[in-house]
Amino acid sequence: MQLAKECVELLLRYGLTVSTMESCTGGMVASGLVDVAGASSVFKAGYVTYSDEAKHINLGVNKETLEHYSAVSAEVAKEMVEAKALQLKPDVAISVTGIAGPDGGTQEKPVGLVYIGCRVKEQVKVQKCCFDGNRTEVRQQAAEEAMIFMKQCVTEYFS
Repeated sequence: MQLAKECVELLLRYGLTVSTMESCTGGMVASGLVDVAGASSVFKAGYVTYSDEAKHINLGVNKETLEHYSAVSAEVAKEMVEAKALQLKPDVAISVTGIAGPDGGTQEKPVGLVYIGCRVKEQVKVQKCCFDGNRTEVRQQAAEEAMIFMKQCVTEYFS
């Protein structure tokens, strides 16, 4: 995938490392990045934290945040990239949390709602996205948008 190659090249250019913290994409961002030759120079780890419990135990997302806002929220996406529970500290972190469907959506949080977080050094940004399509399409769009967002955040950080 050209987009993943561009991400790896950007990280190499700036001497950065990256880790992913994924929920609804189930590792698709990590998989896309490690498909690129040379990714081992920049990719530290990928975490698939599908359940609230995994987000709390493995990444350090506060239980109170999960209970108050739910896993599909800007607040959780932010705490996922901050990854307080990790000893491994990448320069860049990407999080994806959302509702891929076909079930699980509500009027307030419909199927296709995804939050993507990106942390570059100590700078954190979160983006809200709404995707259309079936489960696979929502997951693919979310993974692609996460890489686009990462490129944007890294480029902005260094401009």
